[in-house]
Amino acid sequence: MSGGDSGFAPWQQRVYDQAAAAIDAGKLGHGLLFCGPAHLGKRAVAQRLAQRLLCTDRSGDGEACMACRGCRLYAAGTHPDYQLLSFVLNKEGTRLRTEIIIEQVRRLSEQMALTAQYGGAQIAIIDPADAVNHAASNALLKTLEEPVPGRYLWLVSAHPARLSATVRSRCQRLEFRLPPREESLQWLALQKHPGAAAVEALDAAHGHPGLAHDWLQHDGLRIRREVAADLAQLARGDVGAVETAQRWSADEHAGLRLRHAADLAVGEAAGIGRAGLTDPGRTRRLAAWFDLANRTRDLLRTTVRADLAIVELLMAWRADEGRPAAGGRKR
Repeated sequence: MSGGDSGFAPWQQRVYDQAAAAIDAGKLGHGLLFCGPAHLGKRAVAQRLAQRLLCTDRSGDGEACMACRGCRLYAAGTHPDYQLLSFVLNKEGTRLRTEIIIEQVRRLSEQMALTAQYGGAQIAIIDPADAVNHAASNALLKTLEEPVPGRYLWLVSAHPARLSATVRSRCQRLEFRLPPREESLQWLALQKHPGAAAVEALDAAHGHPGLAHDWLQHDGLRIRREVAADLAQLARGDVGAVETAQRWSADEHAGLRLRHAADLAVGEAAGIGRAGLTDPGRTRRLAAWFDLANRTRDLLRTTVRADLAIVELLMAWRADEGRPAAGGRKR
């Protein structure tokens, strides 16, 4: 993601400036952990820092010159002293793996043990680092524990708690945080999103501008509205759980629909409290359904049939929301 004249959103620029100052002061550690919510541009910041370090003719302000051999190779994706480690195809070549495996980390470690071909920095970025499996994590730790001057191993993660405590302890943290609401709205306006839609998306994303931008770009907000309508119709008995589950699982947006559904359940529970109503049973059921929606979303990563898992979830919603409320009135 990007924004503004510099190509960075304000929150990206703040982290970049902090890290660039550490580079210039010689205080940048061997291991860095770029962490914070997804869709805040962590990898983009790491990559610009990498280009800064690999440039052999930096400009007066310390930025990459964009013209030297190092910059040209980096831009072409062929710099021998830079590696980006992420998901690769499975053995059959049919789909991307869902984890980073030990063979990948071993090859990275072997490369980093060699002398830099251009005599400067050697940099490897792992994104998402929390996808490194257990065996690969042990190999990664060995590289982190044996720092070599000029060698940098940078981890990018939206879920740093999933990394082992030992790996985290070997890294300096660069934290990406959600910016103030007004800054987020200003940035969304720069991305050409209409004001009302930007406000709606930012509120739905709980103040996360990168997520709001993604939803506005890729129909996420429309999908959220459709999910809300589906849940209301299910509660009234106007549609069936099976047909709704088939629609929800028919494309690549099943996980997003479940995310929105869980969030809408939380919003409904919060609305009960704000209205001054006392229906603890309903609040507990909404909380339980929120947990079930998130567990169902996790199941989508397995071999379980998505439509069957979602049917069970929606039947639970219909059973709970269709029952009479406290006082005998049907919701």
